[in-house]
Amino acid sequence: MCQVDHLDPSSHQRVLMKTGLILLIIGHLNFITGALVHGTVLRFMVAPQDAVSLQYIVTNAASAISALLTISCGIAALMLSRCLAPTALKWAVFALSTSSSLGCLSCLLGLAVSIGLTLGSQGRVLLAPCTVGNVALSPVSGECPFDPTRVYSSTLSLWAVSLLLNSMDVVFGIRCLLLTLDLLHLSRRCHGVLRRKVSLQGAAVESPVPGQWLGLLRLDSVETAQL
Repeated sequence: MCQVDHLDPSSHQRVLMKTGLILLIIGHLNFITGALVHGTVLRFMVAPQDAVSLQYIVTNAASAISALLTISCGIAALMLSRCLAPTALKWAVFALSTSSSLGCLSCLLGLAVSIGLTLGSQGRVLLAPCTVGNVALSPVSGECPFDPTRVYSSTLSLWAVSLLLNSMDVVFGIRCLLLTLDLLHLSRRCHGVLRRKVSLQGAAVESPVPGQWLGLLRLDSVETAQL
């Protein structure tokens, strides 16, 4: 059996299955967190002329897209753990893990900027849909479509959870990427070994045996003596 330096195909299957399950769980949790943020606050912030609110919406949309990529990467890794042979599936896991890791890394930066802007403005952008003067005394009404007394802490808490999930996603996405690279390297080494064996067998068939060399030498010596 062909082996890489530290992992054989059976250990690849176990590690890929665990990594795929973790990515699947993290992707679903990240998508649910982004949906909660959008459903509670961001769907009321429809002011494209405001750069801060636009940054909130773009970051949350990018987080949802990266969560979908993470779920797809987890499913593909689970499929690959069942059968390591298909090369197309290996390249699919490689592409999905790369795009998922890069997407979650960009979401990390966007979420860090969103949290910093919110802390710097004391949540004034989040409370922009409310039209009353004292938001602390305003319940959920037509003037404020959500509870303004909890939106600040709730949004920051959800963003912190999303930040943690994206960090875990980057780690396990890179792990899945390295495992897929090992599998591609293992497949390339196995094909190289098989090709080398076939070429050596062909060379052995084409080369004459030692007895034939001795016969040719004797024939040359007899012809020389006759001359």
